[in-house]
Amino acid sequence: MDHRMSRRGAGFALLTSVGLALALPAAAGDAAHGKGVFSAQCAMCHTATKGGPAILGPNLYGVVGRKAASVAGYNYSPGMKASGITWTDDKLEAYLPGPRAMVAGTKMTYGGLHNPAQLADLIAYLDSLK
Repeated sequence: MDHRMSRRGAGFALLTSVGLALALPAAAGDAAHGKGVFSAQCAMCHTATKGGPAILGPNLYGVVGRKAASVAGYNYSPGMKASGITWTDDKLEAYLPGPRAMVAGTKMTYGGLHNPAQLADLIAYLDSLK
């Protein structure tokens, strides 16, 4: 067997798989990993269980598809109330790396999630909370 041919084939397979990976949408995260990201980055301020209480921030169960500032009983900032946001994957992807940059006056003091893989995983996890 010609080793040059097998190396070319392996190189083509690698380039093809890298190209396919780059073509995947950002929301193609891993919800199981996202649960860990939530536990490490969000759970100190938010719950994510159906009917769960607000802590420092509102419960995030069912957040995807929900209008911002709409959890009854939670005291939202005027900025969040006025934001007009409906939480979609795209809005979460824009908000979570810099909450205060997107919603001026938000009470959320979190510095932001900047790791793209963790962000995609967290959004996949939030998507699963229905």
